[in-house]
Amino acid sequence: MTTPFPFTAVVGQDDLRLALLLNAVSPAVGGVLVRGEKGTAKSTAVRALSALLPAVAVVPGCRFSCDPASPDPECPDGPHEAGGGTERAARMVELPVGASEDRLVGALDIERALAEGVKAFEPGLLADAHRGILYVDEVNLLHDHLVDLLLDAAAMGASYVEREGVSVRHAAKFLLVGTMNPEEGELRPQLLDRFGLTVEVAASREPDQRVEVVRRRLAYDDDPAAFAAKWAQEEAAVRQRIVAARELLPQVRLGDGALRQIAATCAAFEVDGMRADIVMARTATALAAWAGRTDVLAEDVRQAALLALPHRRRRNPFDAPGLDEDKLDETLEQYSGDDGDDEPDPDGPGGGGQPAPDSGPQGDGGEAARPEAGEGGQPQASGAGEQSAARATEPFRTKALTVPGVGEGAAGRRSRARTEHGRTTGARRPRGALTKLHLAATVQAAAPHQRARGRSGPGLVVRRDDLRQATREGREGNLVLFVVDASGSMAARQRMSAVKGAVLSLLLDAYQRRDKVGLVTFRGTSADVALPPTSSVDAAAARLESLPTGGRTPLAAGLLKAHEVLRVERLRDPARRPLVVVVTDGRATGGPEPVALAGRAARLLAAEQVASVVVDCESGPVRLGLAGRLAGELGGTAVTLDELRADSIAGLVKGIQSRRAA
Repeated sequence: MTTPFPFTAVVGQDDLRLALLLNAVSPAVGGVLVRGEKGTAKSTAVRALSALLPAVAVVPGCRFSCDPASPDPECPDGPHEAGGGTERAARMVELPVGASEDRLVGALDIERALAEGVKAFEPGLLADAHRGILYVDEVNLLHDHLVDLLLDAAAMGASYVEREGVSVRHAAKFLLVGTMNPEEGELRPQLLDRFGLTVEVAASREPDQRVEVVRRRLAYDDDPAAFAAKWAQEEAAVRQRIVAARELLPQVRLGDGALRQIAATCAAFEVDGMRADIVMARTATALAAWAGRTDVLAEDVRQAALLALPHRRRRNPFDAPGLDEDKLDETLEQYSGDDGDDEPDPDGPGGGGQPAPDSGPQGDGGEAARPEAGEGGQPQASGAGEQSAARATEPFRTKALTVPGVGEGAAGRRSRARTEHGRTTGARRPRGALTKLHLAATVQAAAPHQRARGRSGPGLVVRRDDLRQATREGREGNLVLFVVDASGSMAARQRMSAVKGAVLSLLLDAYQRRDKVGLVTFRGTSADVALPPTSSVDAAAARLESLPTGGRTPLAAGLLKAHEVLRVERLRDPARRPLVVVVTDGRATGGPEPVALAGRAARLLAAEQVASVVVDCESGPVRLGLAGRLAGELGGTAVTLDELRADSIAGLVKGIQSRRAA
């Protein structure tokens, strides 16, 4: 067995370690979501925590890890008699990103059920993780339906499996930890809210600390056992402190004054719902127990707010998580002293022996908003005809743009697709393991062979060849590739602001529909891939915000660059269908025969059946209709900026479909 890296040997990352320890003390806090760039010890710290958890007593032979002191009366392996039991180490179970629903919640053995009449249930990862840690690396890449199941089980402390006439319920109480790199895409706000705490982590910029990180990692890689032995005393001390805090937790008093501070803080920061108040209360209580106290102080409430509120303040994916600490201190001071609680410590928490984080959970730049024009390292105006970036107008709600036909891409919310979830549309022979039984089709396949198989009584003789997999239709996510005209003809600041606002609105729609997005821009003499296809729409928004304008209009170059991006992406992810959104006034200038060349480039995309929409940015009383002609060459549909806000955009899908049918 591989020796894990010691938890106490992790350099820095005080907020991350504190959040994990608080959940170890009180799993009711609701888990931790760890956000941060790659290479910041996210996974290392989580895996190291499992070695610190106290051993658990289990009923011998129970696949659901029942506690012998109080066995689950509804355990599928029960009933169990109280008393006895054996001890084992607390488990850390990892949920792979590509796991199926059956692997997560468990499944009925359908073949045995039909062939032998036995209702055999195979437990999933939720059962394995009961009374331990369930770790999901890259949780933002996990399919939404799996995240929903996971968080429902974490909230209810139980897993329910209802399928094929079988109902199974078992306990599933675990410490949920998810890690993610925001550059690869965000979780929906509703899912963010289901994690109790969140921590922003970033690599240290201090050379001495970075040196120590490298030194410890090299020592561990050379001899893991010797390195772990060096830290064994510190590990034992933290393990004992967790046990002591757990024992003290029921005695911790959460006074009315602390409760008023919690409620006032949640109200001041305008968080939705009441979950934040409950999580803050549980976190503040765990902080007091971790510090060895039986009273919750204002400093506990402050630290609880820094861990529980930042991710709940986001209103859209372009908002950076973070908390205004000055406003937090003002709120706590205003509601302090109601029942004798201590005054808030404006210098931050750390009393009572608890780890004192170097910074708030937002880390380096947690309060950073989108860069202003000319900030964040974006290109400045650097030549004749080039203008600095214009600010986007406020985003607005758009209607759905979809790709015609039925695809087989990753689960999402945009276009029709054959998926594992959705309405049943037919049946087929299973390819590999059977996951979704189509009972009627299975019976129909087995029925003609009953006499030949010697059936003499009731029931049905079913063989493997009779089994049929249900085919289902749901929704998929697409690759939405934006091709944006940044030439001089678009450079009027008010006009470009409106264009950016429209693209930002479509980006927000792409986020909600779980699409990948890419950004191609063209101006001057060439086109550039401003953002390769990614799941991070906030990265696309940042690139859009910093986009300058000016120069000629190489429309053909933009379309050819889009064709190249789609060609490469098709090799990487052939099942994901693209939707090209061209944002332009349709003009083409620069080089020999620019209009004819743009037409040929558009027909190249049309020949490959790429679904497209042209957002017509032409303005003024006299309109040339060039964007409409471009849409015709692409085999797509044109819509003006004004129509993008109107109900008439719903006709885009019908327009695309009618052109395809023609």
